[in-house]
Amino acid sequence: MAITSANQLELLQTAEAVAREKMIDPELVIEAMEESLARAAKSRYGSEMDIRVKIDRKTGRATFTRVRTVVEDDELENHQAQLTVEQARQYLEDPKVGDTIVDEVPPVEMGRIAAQSAKQVILQKVREAERDRQYEEFKDRVGTIVNGVVKREEYGNVIVDVGVGEAILRRNEKIGRESYRPNDRIRAYVKDVRREQRGPQIFLSRTAPEFMAELFKMEVPEIYDGIIEIKAVARDPGSRAKIAVISHDSSIDPVGACVGMRGSRVQAVVNELQGEKIDIIPWNEDAPTFLVNALQPAEVTKVVLDEDAGKIEVVVPDDQLSLAIGRRGQNVRLASQLTGLDIDILTEEEESKRRQAEFEERTRLFMETLDLDEFFAQLLVAEGFSSLEEVAYVDIDELLVIDGIDEDTAKELQARARDYLDEQNRKALERARELGVDDSLIGFDGLTPQMLEALAEDGIKTLEDFATCADWELAGGWTTVDGERVKDEGILEKFDVSLEEAQNLVMTARVQLGWVDPADLEAKEGEEEGEGAESEAETEAEPEAGA
Repeated sequence: MAITSANQLELLQTAEAVAREKMIDPELVIEAMEESLARAAKSRYGSEMDIRVKIDRKTGRATFTRVRTVVEDDELENHQAQLTVEQARQYLEDPKVGDTIVDEVPPVEMGRIAAQSAKQVILQKVREAERDRQYEEFKDRVGTIVNGVVKREEYGNVIVDVGVGEAILRRNEKIGRESYRPNDRIRAYVKDVRREQRGPQIFLSRTAPEFMAELFKMEVPEIYDGIIEIKAVARDPGSRAKIAVISHDSSIDPVGACVGMRGSRVQAVVNELQGEKIDIIPWNEDAPTFLVNALQPAEVTKVVLDEDAGKIEVVVPDDQLSLAIGRRGQNVRLASQLTGLDIDILTEEEESKRRQAEFEERTRLFMETLDLDEFFAQLLVAEGFSSLEEVAYVDIDELLVIDGIDEDTAKELQARARDYLDEQNRKALERARELGVDDSLIGFDGLTPQMLEALAEDGIKTLEDFATCADWELAGGWTTVDGERVKDEGILEKFDVSLEEAQNLVMTARVQLGWVDPADLEAKEGEEEGEGAESEAETEAEPEAGA
Protein backbone atom coordinates (compact mmCIF):
# COMPACT_ATOMS: atom_id res chain seq x y z
CA MET A 1 0.00 0.00 0.00
CA ALA A 2 1.41 3.41 -0.93
CA ILE A 3 0.46 6.57 0.91
CA THR A 4 -1.16 8.37 -2.01
CA SER A 5 -3.11 11.62 -2.01
CA ALA A 6 -6.34 9.59 -2.21
CA ASN A 7 -5.86 8.00 1.16
CA GLN A 8 -3.90 10.73 2.97
CA LEU A 9 -7.01 12.15 4.64
CA GLU A 10 -8.14 8.60 5.38
CA LEU A 11 -5.19 8.28 7.78
CA LEU A 12 -6.50 11.15 9.88
CA GLN A 13 -10.06 9.85 9.73
CA THR A 14 -8.93 6.39 10.85
CA ALA A 15 -6.90 7.86 13.72
CA GLU A 16 -9.89 9.94 14.81
CA ALA A 17 -12.24 6.92 14.68
CA VAL A 18 -9.88 4.65 16.65
CA ALA A 19 -9.26 7.35 19.27
CA ARG A 20 -13.00 7.97 19.68
CA GLU A 21 -13.77 4.26 19.97
CA LYS A 22 -11.02 3.60 22.53
CA MET A 23 -11.47 6.98 24.28
CA ILE A 24 -7.81 7.95 23.91
CA ASP A 25 -5.95 10.95 22.48
CA PRO A 26 -5.95 10.97 18.62
CA GLU A 27 -2.35 12.22 18.78
CA LEU A 28 -1.30 8.86 20.29
CA VAL A 29 -2.86 7.00 17.35
CA ILE A 30 -1.12 9.22 14.79
CA GLU A 31 2.22 8.75 16.57
CA ALA A 32 1.65 4.98 16.40
CA MET A 33 0.99 5.29 12.66
CA GLU A 34 4.18 7.30 12.19
CA GLU A 35 6.19 4.64 14.03
CA SER A 36 4.62 1.81 12.01
CA LEU A 37 5.32 3.58 8.68
CA ALA A 38 8.91 4.23 9.78
CA ARG A 39 9.36 0.51 10.51
CA ALA A 40 7.99 -0.39 7.10
CA ALA A 41 10.38 2.08 5.45
CA LYS A 42 13.35 0.61 7.33
CA SER A 43 12.49 -2.85 6.04
CA ARG A 44 12.56 -1.35 2.50
CA TYR A 45 15.62 0.91 2.76
CA GLY A 46 17.61 -1.03 5.35
CA SER A 47 17.38 -1.39 9.12
CA GLU A 48 20.62 0.54 9.65
CA MET A 49 19.08 3.73 8.32
CA ASP A 50 17.43 6.21 10.68
CA ILE A 51 14.14 6.65 8.84
CA ARG A 52 11.52 8.91 10.37
CA VAL A 53 7.96 9.63 9.29
CA LYS A 54 5.91 12.75 9.99
CA ILE A 55 2.18 12.89 9.24
CA ASP A 56 0.77 16.38 8.69
CA ARG A 57 -2.05 16.84 11.22
CA LYS A 58 -4.12 18.87 8.71
CA THR A 59 -3.60 17.26 5.32
CA GLY A 60 -2.65 13.74 6.36
CA ARG A 61 0.43 13.82 4.09
CA ALA A 62 3.18 11.46 5.30
CA THR A 63 6.75 12.72 4.85
CA PHE A 64 9.56 10.13 4.90
CA THR A 65 12.98 11.44 5.90
CA ARG A 66 16.43 9.97 6.40
CA VAL A 67 18.38 11.42 9.34
CA ARG A 68 22.18 11.26 9.59
CA THR A 69 24.26 12.56 12.50
CA VAL A 70 27.71 14.16 12.31
CA VAL A 71 30.28 12.33 14.51
CA GLU A 72 34.06 12.30 15.08
CA ASP A 73 36.11 10.27 12.61
CA ASP A 74 37.00 7.61 15.18
CA GLU A 75 33.37 7.25 16.29
CA LEU A 76 31.96 6.44 12.87
CA GLU A 77 30.26 3.05 13.16
CA ASN A 78 27.09 3.19 11.06
CA HIS A 79 27.71 4.60 7.57
CA GLN A 80 23.96 4.71 6.87
CA ALA A 81 23.02 6.85 9.89
CA GLN A 82 26.31 8.68 10.60
CA LEU A 83 28.92 10.67 8.70
CA THR A 84 32.16 12.46 9.50
CA VAL A 85 32.70 16.22 9.61
CA GLU A 86 34.57 16.05 6.29
CA GLN A 87 31.75 14.09 4.62
CA ALA A 88 29.19 16.56 5.94
CA ARG A 89 30.88 19.53 4.23
CA GLN A 90 29.09 18.69 0.95
CA TYR A 91 25.75 19.27 2.76
CA LEU A 92 26.64 21.97 5.31
CA GLU A 93 28.98 24.97 5.14
CA ASP A 94 30.40 24.60 8.65
CA PRO A 95 29.39 21.21 10.07
CA LYS A 96 29.97 20.40 13.73
CA VAL A 97 29.80 17.16 15.68
CA GLY A 98 26.18 16.56 16.70
CA ASP A 99 24.62 18.31 13.68
CA THR A 100 22.00 16.34 11.76
CA ILE A 101 21.39 16.14 8.03
CA VAL A 102 17.82 15.42 6.99
CA ASP A 103 17.00 14.16 3.47
CA GLU A 104 13.52 13.40 2.21
CA VAL A 105 13.16 9.92 0.70
CA PRO A 106 10.40 8.54 -1.53
CA PRO A 107 7.39 6.97 0.23
CA VAL A 108 7.42 3.20 0.29
CA GLU A 109 5.05 0.67 -1.13
CA MET A 110 3.78 -1.33 1.86
CA GLY A 111 3.50 -5.00 1.07
CA ARG A 112 1.30 -7.46 2.93
CA ILE A 113 3.91 -8.24 5.60
CA ALA A 114 4.82 -4.60 6.13
CA ALA A 115 1.15 -3.66 6.39
CA GLN A 116 0.56 -6.42 8.94
CA SER A 117 3.56 -5.24 10.96
CA ALA A 118 2.28 -1.67 10.85
CA LYS A 119 -1.11 -2.85 12.06
CA GLN A 120 0.49 -4.67 15.01
CA VAL A 121 2.42 -1.55 16.02
CA ILE A 122 -0.71 0.57 15.95
CA LEU A 123 -2.70 -1.99 17.97
CA GLN A 124 0.12 -2.25 20.53
CA LYS A 125 0.28 1.53 20.95
CA VAL A 126 -3.50 1.76 21.27
CA ARG A 127 -3.49 -0.99 23.92
CA GLU A 128 -0.75 0.80 25.88
CA ALA A 129 -2.72 4.06 25.70
CA GLU A 130 -5.85 2.26 26.91
CA ARG A 131 -3.93 0.75 29.84
CA ASP A 132 -2.47 4.11 30.82
CA ARG A 133 -5.91 5.70 30.71
CA GLN A 134 -7.40 2.87 32.75
CA TYR A 135 -4.63 3.13 35.39
CA GLU A 136 -4.91 6.93 35.61
CA GLU A 137 -8.67 6.66 36.03
CA PHE A 138 -8.60 3.97 38.75
CA LYS A 139 -5.46 4.83 40.74
CA ASP A 140 -7.40 7.61 42.49
CA ARG A 141 -10.42 5.38 43.11
CA VAL A 142 -8.65 3.08 45.58
CA GLY A 143 -10.73 3.12 48.76
CA THR A 144 -14.05 3.67 46.99
CA ILE A 145 -16.93 1.42 45.94
CA VAL A 146 -17.53 0.55 42.28
CA ASN A 147 -20.43 -1.12 40.53
CA GLY A 148 -19.74 -3.63 37.81
CA VAL A 149 -21.08 -6.54 35.79
CA VAL A 150 -19.78 -10.09 36.17
CA LYS A 151 -18.13 -11.28 32.94
CA ARG A 152 -16.90 -14.72 33.94
CA GLU A 153 -15.46 -16.79 36.77
CA GLU A 154 -11.96 -18.30 36.60
CA TYR A 155 -10.80 -20.77 39.26
CA GLY A 156 -13.04 -19.15 41.86
CA ASN A 157 -11.94 -15.60 40.94
CA VAL A 158 -14.63 -13.33 39.52
CA ILE A 159 -13.75 -11.11 36.54
CA VAL A 160 -15.81 -7.91 36.68
CA ASP A 161 -16.44 -5.37 33.92
CA VAL A 162 -16.09 -1.95 35.56
CA GLY A 163 -16.68 0.15 32.46
CA VAL A 164 -13.20 1.01 31.20
CA GLY A 165 -11.67 -2.38 31.77
CA GLU A 166 -11.74 -5.51 33.87
CA ALA A 167 -11.23 -5.92 37.60
CA ILE A 168 -10.71 -9.09 39.60
CA LEU A 169 -12.50 -10.22 42.76
CA ARG A 170 -10.37 -13.01 44.20
CA ARG A 171 -11.97 -16.00 45.88
CA ASN A 172 -10.63 -14.98 49.32
CA GLU A 173 -12.19 -11.52 48.90
CA LYS A 174 -15.70 -12.92 48.39
CA ILE A 175 -18.17 -13.19 51.26
CA GLY A 176 -18.69 -16.77 52.39
CA ARG A 177 -19.80 -18.97 49.54
CA GLU A 178 -20.95 -16.21 47.20
CA SER A 179 -21.35 -17.35 43.63
CA TYR A 180 -21.97 -15.21 40.58
CA ARG A 181 -23.18 -15.83 37.06
CA PRO A 182 -22.32 -13.82 33.94
CA ASN A 183 -24.18 -10.49 33.69
CA ASP A 184 -24.92 -10.39 37.46
CA ARG A 185 -24.50 -6.88 38.88
CA ILE A 186 -21.93 -6.61 41.67
CA ARG A 187 -20.78 -3.92 44.09
CA ALA A 188 -17.27 -4.09 45.57
CA TYR A 189 -14.51 -2.07 47.23
CA VAL A 190 -11.43 -1.06 45.19
CA LYS A 191 -8.66 -2.44 47.37
CA ASP A 192 -5.64 -1.92 45.14
CA VAL A 193 -4.64 -0.82 41.63
CA ARG A 194 -1.24 -1.87 40.30
CA ARG A 195 0.57 -1.09 37.08
CA GLU A 196 1.85 -4.46 35.82
CA GLN A 197 3.49 -5.74 32.62
CA ARG A 198 0.21 -7.05 31.21
CA GLY A 199 -1.59 -3.82 32.08
CA PRO A 200 -3.16 -2.26 35.17
CA GLN A 201 -4.63 -4.77 37.60
CA ILE A 202 -7.66 -3.66 39.62
CA PHE A 203 -8.26 -5.75 42.73
CA LEU A 204 -11.68 -5.71 44.37
CA SER A 205 -12.84 -6.87 47.79
CA ARG A 206 -16.13 -7.54 49.53
CA THR A 207 -14.57 -8.78 52.78
CA ALA A 208 -12.48 -5.71 53.65
CA PRO A 209 -13.64 -3.80 56.77
CA GLU A 210 -13.40 -0.62 54.68
CA PHE A 211 -16.13 -1.97 52.38
CA MET A 212 -18.60 -1.92 55.26
CA ALA A 213 -17.47 1.56 56.29
CA GLU A 214 -18.03 2.87 52.75
CA LEU A 215 -21.48 1.23 52.59
CA PHE A 216 -22.48 3.00 55.81
CA LYS A 217 -21.15 6.26 54.34
CA MET A 218 -23.50 5.77 51.38
CA GLU A 219 -26.52 4.92 53.57
CA VAL A 220 -26.01 7.39 56.42
CA PRO A 221 -25.87 11.09 55.36
CA GLU A 222 -24.43 12.09 58.75
CA ILE A 223 -21.35 9.91 58.12
CA TYR A 224 -20.95 11.33 54.62
CA ASP A 225 -21.17 14.88 56.02
CA GLY A 226 -18.61 14.11 58.74
CA ILE A 227 -21.00 14.65 61.66
CA ILE A 228 -20.65 10.98 62.62
CA GLU A 229 -17.24 9.31 62.32
CA ILE A 230 -16.52 5.60 61.95
CA LYS A 231 -13.61 4.96 64.32
CA ALA A 232 -13.11 1.20 63.85
CA VAL A 233 -14.57 -1.79 62.00
CA ALA A 234 -14.08 -5.50 62.69
CA ARG A 235 -15.60 -8.19 60.47
CA ASP A 236 -16.07 -11.90 60.23
CA PRO A 237 -17.28 -11.63 56.58
CA GLY A 238 -20.73 -13.03 55.94
CA SER A 239 -21.32 -13.83 59.60
CA ARG A 240 -20.95 -10.95 62.02
CA ALA A 241 -19.36 -7.52 62.33
CA LYS A 242 -18.85 -4.73 64.87
CA ILE A 243 -18.55 -1.06 63.95
CA ALA A 244 -17.62 1.73 66.38
CA VAL A 245 -19.03 5.21 65.74
CA ILE A 246 -18.82 8.60 67.44
CA SER A 247 -20.87 11.76 66.91
CA HIS A 248 -19.26 15.19 66.73
CA ASP A 249 -22.66 16.74 67.39
CA SER A 250 -24.01 16.11 70.90
CA SER A 251 -27.59 16.37 69.64
CA ILE A 252 -27.19 13.38 67.29
CA ASP A 253 -27.12 9.80 68.55
CA PRO A 254 -24.51 7.99 66.42
CA VAL A 255 -25.96 4.52 66.96
CA GLY A 256 -29.52 5.61 66.22
CA ALA A 257 -28.47 7.47 63.09
CA CYS A 258 -26.68 4.39 61.74
CA VAL A 259 -29.60 2.10 62.53
CA GLY A 260 -32.13 4.43 60.88
CA MET A 261 -35.91 4.50 61.07
CA ARG A 262 -37.03 0.94 61.90
CA GLY A 263 -33.55 -0.26 61.06
CA SER A 264 -33.79 0.78 57.40
CA ARG A 265 -30.21 2.07 57.07
CA VAL A 266 -28.41 -0.80 58.74
CA GLN A 267 -30.70 -3.30 56.97
CA ALA A 268 -29.60 -1.95 53.58
CA VAL A 269 -25.98 -2.67 54.54
CA VAL A 270 -26.90 -6.11 55.94
CA ASN A 271 -28.64 -7.05 52.69
CA GLU A 272 -25.60 -6.03 50.62
CA LEU A 273 -23.35 -8.16 52.88
CA GLN A 274 -25.42 -11.34 52.52
CA GLY A 275 -27.15 -11.08 55.90
CA GLU A 276 -24.04 -10.28 57.96
CA LYS A 277 -25.15 -9.32 61.49
CA ILE A 278 -23.84 -5.90 62.50
CA ASP A 279 -23.35 -4.59 66.06
CA ILE A 280 -23.16 -0.79 66.11
CA ILE A 281 -21.17 0.36 69.14
CA PRO A 282 -20.60 3.87 70.57
CA TRP A 283 -16.90 4.77 70.57
CA ASN A 284 -15.28 5.89 73.83
CA GLU A 285 -11.78 7.27 74.43
CA ASP A 286 -11.64 5.29 77.68
CA ALA A 287 -10.41 1.82 76.63
CA PRO A 288 -12.17 -0.17 79.40
CA THR A 289 -15.50 1.58 78.75
CA PHE A 290 -15.15 1.03 75.02
CA LEU A 291 -14.39 -2.64 75.58
CA VAL A 292 -17.49 -3.09 77.74
CA ASN A 293 -19.49 -1.68 74.81
CA ALA A 294 -17.61 -3.84 72.30
CA LEU A 295 -18.41 -7.08 74.16
CA GLN A 296 -22.15 -6.50 73.90
CA PRO A 297 -24.52 -8.26 74.30
CA ALA A 298 -22.52 -9.84 77.16
CA GLU A 299 -22.51 -8.11 80.57
CA VAL A 300 -19.13 -7.20 82.10
CA THR A 301 -18.49 -7.09 85.85
CA LYS A 302 -14.93 -5.79 85.95
CA VAL A 303 -12.16 -4.64 83.58
CA VAL A 304 -8.41 -4.49 84.31
CA LEU A 305 -6.24 -2.75 81.69
CA ASP A 306 -2.49 -3.29 81.22
CA GLU A 307 -1.55 -0.47 78.81
CA ASP A 308 2.14 -1.42 78.57
CA ALA A 309 1.33 -4.97 77.46
CA GLY A 310 -1.62 -3.90 75.33
CA LYS A 311 -3.75 -6.47 77.15
CA ILE A 312 -7.02 -6.19 78.97
CA GLU A 313 -8.61 -8.56 81.46
CA VAL A 314 -12.40 -8.86 81.58
CA VAL A 315 -14.44 -10.47 84.35
CA VAL A 316 -17.96 -11.60 83.48
CA PRO A 317 -20.68 -13.44 85.44
CA ASP A 318 -20.48 -17.22 85.13
CA ASP A 319 -23.65 -17.40 83.02
CA GLN A 320 -22.33 -14.74 80.61
CA LEU A 321 -19.05 -16.47 79.68
CA SER A 322 -20.31 -18.27 76.57
CA LEU A 323 -22.08 -15.10 75.40
CA ALA A 324 -18.95 -12.98 75.89
CA ILE A 325 -16.74 -15.44 74.02
CA GLY A 326 -19.32 -16.07 71.31
CA ARG A 327 -19.62 -18.94 68.88
CA ARG A 328 -16.10 -20.23 68.11
CA GLY A 329 -14.71 -17.20 69.93
CA GLN A 330 -16.27 -14.82 67.42
CA ASN A 331 -17.52 -12.14 69.83
CA VAL A 332 -14.27 -11.74 71.77
CA ARG A 333 -12.21 -11.94 68.57
CA LEU A 334 -14.17 -9.11 66.94
CA ALA A 335 -14.00 -7.04 70.15
CA SER A 336 -10.22 -7.56 70.20
CA GLN A 337 -9.90 -6.40 66.57
CA LEU A 338 -12.10 -3.40 67.27
CA THR A 339 -10.17 -2.22 70.34
CA GLY A 340 -6.69 -3.35 69.25
CA LEU A 341 -6.16 -5.08 72.60
CA ASP A 342 -5.54 -8.69 73.60
CA ILE A 343 -8.52 -9.74 75.72
CA ASP A 344 -8.53 -12.34 78.48
CA ILE A 345 -11.98 -13.31 79.71
CA LEU A 346 -12.47 -14.73 83.21
CA THR A 347 -15.58 -15.72 85.08
CA GLU A 348 -16.20 -14.29 88.53
CA GLU A 349 -15.43 -17.72 89.97
CA GLU A 350 -12.09 -17.94 88.13
CA GLU A 351 -11.13 -14.44 89.24
CA SER A 352 -12.09 -15.27 92.81
CA LYS A 353 -9.88 -18.38 92.73
CA ARG A 354 -6.97 -16.36 91.34
CA ARG A 355 -7.37 -13.64 93.96
CA GLN A 356 -7.46 -16.33 96.64
CA ALA A 357 -4.26 -17.88 95.25
CA GLU A 358 -2.52 -14.48 95.30
CA PHE A 359 -3.73 -13.88 98.87
CA GLU A 360 -2.35 -17.23 100.00
CA GLU A 361 0.97 -16.65 98.22
CA ARG A 362 1.50 -13.25 99.90
CA THR A 363 0.42 -14.66 103.25
CA ARG A 364 2.98 -17.44 102.93
CA LEU A 365 5.67 -14.87 101.97
CA PHE A 366 5.10 -12.83 105.15
CA MET A 367 4.88 -15.97 107.33
CA GLU A 368 8.21 -17.33 106.06
CA THR A 369 10.24 -14.09 105.86
CA LEU A 370 8.90 -12.19 108.87
CA ASP A 371 8.30 -15.19 111.14
CA LEU A 372 4.59 -14.38 111.61
CA ASP A 373 1.63 -16.59 112.36
CA GLU A 374 -1.02 -17.06 109.64
CA PHE A 375 -3.55 -14.67 111.16
CA PHE A 376 -1.06 -11.80 111.42
CA ALA A 377 0.25 -12.39 107.88
CA GLN A 378 -3.31 -12.43 106.49
CA LEU A 379 -3.97 -9.15 108.31
CA LEU A 380 -1.08 -7.48 106.46
CA VAL A 381 -2.22 -8.82 103.08
CA ALA A 382 -5.81 -7.75 103.74
CA GLU A 383 -4.57 -4.20 104.37
CA GLY A 384 -2.99 -4.12 100.90
CA PHE A 385 0.65 -4.97 101.66
CA SER A 386 2.03 -7.09 98.79
CA SER A 387 5.82 -7.04 99.25
CA LEU A 388 8.52 -6.91 101.91
CA GLU A 389 9.72 -3.55 100.61
CA GLU A 390 6.34 -2.02 101.38
CA VAL A 391 6.47 -3.30 104.97
CA ALA A 392 10.12 -2.28 105.46
CA TYR A 393 10.00 1.26 104.15
CA VAL A 394 6.37 2.37 104.48
CA ASP A 395 5.59 5.23 106.88
CA ILE A 396 5.08 3.64 110.30
CA ASP A 397 1.69 5.36 110.64
CA GLU A 398 0.31 3.11 107.91
CA LEU A 399 1.13 0.07 110.04
CA LEU A 400 -0.35 1.60 113.18
CA VAL A 401 -3.82 1.87 111.60
CA ILE A 402 -4.03 -1.95 111.51
CA ASP A 403 -5.96 -3.40 114.43
CA GLY A 404 -3.70 -5.11 116.97
CA ILE A 405 -0.44 -3.38 115.92
CA ASP A 406 1.13 -0.91 118.30
CA GLU A 407 4.28 1.16 117.74
CA ASP A 408 6.67 -1.47 119.13
CA THR A 409 5.13 -4.19 116.97
CA ALA A 410 5.31 -1.96 113.89
CA LYS A 411 9.00 -1.20 114.51
CA GLU A 412 9.73 -4.89 115.02
CA LEU A 413 7.96 -5.76 111.75
CA GLN A 414 9.98 -3.18 109.84
CA ALA A 415 13.24 -4.30 111.46
CA ARG A 416 12.60 -7.93 110.48
CA ALA A 417 11.69 -6.92 106.93
CA ARG A 418 14.82 -4.76 106.57
CA ASP A 419 17.08 -7.45 108.05
CA TYR A 420 15.71 -10.00 105.61
CA LEU A 421 16.11 -7.64 102.63
CA ASP A 422 19.67 -6.74 103.70
CA GLU A 423 20.56 -10.44 103.90
CA GLN A 424 19.06 -11.04 100.43
CA ASN A 425 21.02 -8.06 99.07
CA ARG A 426 24.25 -9.40 100.58
CA LYS A 427 23.74 -12.83 99.03
CA ALA A 428 22.83 -11.33 95.64
CA LEU A 429 25.91 -9.10 95.68
CA GLU A 430 28.16 -12.04 96.58
CA ARG A 431 26.63 -14.07 93.77
CA ALA A 432 27.14 -11.16 91.32
CA ARG A 433 30.82 -10.89 92.30
CA GLU A 434 31.24 -14.65 91.86
CA LEU A 435 29.84 -14.28 88.35
CA GLY A 436 32.49 -11.63 87.60
CA VAL A 437 30.59 -8.34 87.83
CA ASP A 438 33.01 -5.39 87.60
CA ASP A 439 33.19 -2.71 90.32
CA SER A 440 32.27 -0.09 87.71
CA LEU A 441 28.83 -1.70 87.40
CA ILE A 442 28.46 -2.47 91.13
CA GLY A 443 29.08 1.21 91.94
CA PHE A 444 26.58 2.41 89.31
CA ASP A 445 23.68 4.23 90.96
CA GLY A 446 20.21 2.81 90.29
CA LEU A 447 20.99 -0.92 90.21
CA THR A 448 20.13 -3.11 93.20
CA PRO A 449 22.18 -6.23 94.09
CA GLN A 450 19.38 -8.43 92.72
CA MET A 451 19.50 -6.47 89.43
CA LEU A 452 23.28 -6.90 89.28
CA GLU A 453 22.85 -10.64 89.77
CA ALA A 454 20.26 -10.84 86.97
CA LEU A 455 22.48 -8.79 84.63
CA ALA A 456 25.50 -11.02 85.40
CA GLU A 457 23.51 -14.16 84.67
CA ASP A 458 22.75 -12.63 81.26
CA GLY A 459 26.44 -11.88 80.58
CA ILE A 460 26.34 -8.14 81.37
CA LYS A 461 29.26 -7.63 83.80
CA THR A 462 30.78 -4.20 83.11
CA LEU A 463 29.47 -0.66 82.76
CA GLU A 464 30.40 -0.81 79.04
CA ASP A 465 28.24 -3.94 78.63
CA PHE A 466 25.36 -2.18 80.35
CA ALA A 467 25.71 0.97 78.24
CA THR A 468 25.33 -1.03 75.01
CA CYS A 469 21.94 -2.43 76.10
CA ALA A 470 18.71 -1.24 74.52
CA ASP A 471 15.96 -0.02 76.84
CA TRP A 472 13.58 -2.81 75.74
CA GLU A 473 16.26 -5.44 76.49
CA LEU A 474 16.18 -4.32 80.11
CA ALA A 475 12.49 -3.42 80.60
CA GLY A 476 10.95 -5.84 78.10
CA GLY A 477 8.34 -5.00 75.51
CA TRP A 478 6.08 -6.29 72.79
CA THR A 479 6.76 -7.07 69.13
CA THR A 480 4.16 -7.69 66.42
CA VAL A 481 4.96 -10.87 64.45
CA ASP A 482 2.57 -12.00 61.69
CA GLY A 483 -0.14 -9.75 63.12
CA GLU A 484 0.20 -11.13 66.68
CA ARG A 485 1.79 -9.41 69.66
CA VAL A 486 4.75 -11.38 71.01
CA LYS A 487 6.28 -10.73 74.44
CA ASP A 488 9.97 -9.76 74.69
CA GLU A 489 11.20 -10.64 78.17
CA GLY A 490 13.38 -7.94 79.77
CA ILE A 491 16.39 -8.73 81.98
CA LEU A 492 15.16 -6.32 84.69
CA GLU A 493 11.45 -6.67 83.98
CA LYS A 494 10.76 -8.70 87.13
CA PHE A 495 11.99 -5.70 89.16
CA ASP A 496 9.24 -3.50 87.65
CA VAL A 497 11.72 -1.35 85.71
CA SER A 498 9.75 0.73 83.18
CA LEU A 499 10.92 1.49 79.65
CA GLU A 500 11.55 5.14 80.59
CA GLU A 501 13.57 4.15 83.68
CA ALA A 502 15.64 1.70 81.61
CA GLN A 503 16.32 4.41 79.03
CA ASN A 504 17.47 6.86 81.74
CA LEU A 505 19.79 4.25 83.28
CA VAL A 506 21.41 3.41 79.94
CA MET A 507 21.86 7.08 78.99
CA THR A 508 23.41 7.83 82.42
CA ALA A 509 25.89 4.98 81.88
CA ARG A 510 26.79 6.34 78.44
CA VAL A 511 27.35 9.83 79.88
CA GLN A 512 29.60 8.43 82.62
CA LEU A 513 31.65 6.58 80.00
CA GLY A 514 31.96 9.72 77.89
CA TRP A 515 30.03 8.23 74.97
CA VAL A 516 27.37 10.98 75.14
CA ASP A 517 27.83 14.69 75.82
CA PRO A 518 25.48 15.85 78.63
CA ALA A 519 25.06 19.19 76.82
CA ASP A 520 23.58 17.37 73.83
CA LEU A 521 21.10 15.60 76.11
CA GLU A 522 20.04 18.86 77.74
CA ALA A 523 19.62 20.51 74.33
CA LYS A 524 17.45 17.60 73.14
CA GLU A 525 15.32 17.73 76.30
CA GLY A 526 14.93 21.47 75.81
CA GLU A 527 13.71 20.96 72.25
CA GLU A 528 11.19 18.33 73.38
CA GLU A 529 9.91 20.61 76.15
CA GLY A 530 9.63 23.45 73.63
CA GLU A 531 7.62 21.28 71.26
CA GLY A 532 5.39 20.21 74.13
CA ALA A 533 4.79 23.82 75.19
CA GLU A 534 4.06 24.82 71.60
CA SER A 535 1.57 21.96 71.30
CA GLU A 536 -0.14 23.05 74.53
CA ALA A 537 -0.33 26.63 73.28
CA GLU A 538 -1.95 25.49 70.04
CA THR A 539 -4.45 23.38 72.00
CA GLU A 540 -5.35 26.37 74.20
CA ALA A 541 -5.68 28.62 71.15
CA GLU A 542 -8.13 26.32 69.36
CA PRO A 543 -11.25 27.29 71.35
CA GLU A 544 -10.47 30.98 70.70
CA ALA A 545 -10.10 30.34 66.99
CA GLY A 546 -13.44 28.59 66.93
CA ALA A 547 -15.14 31.27 69.02
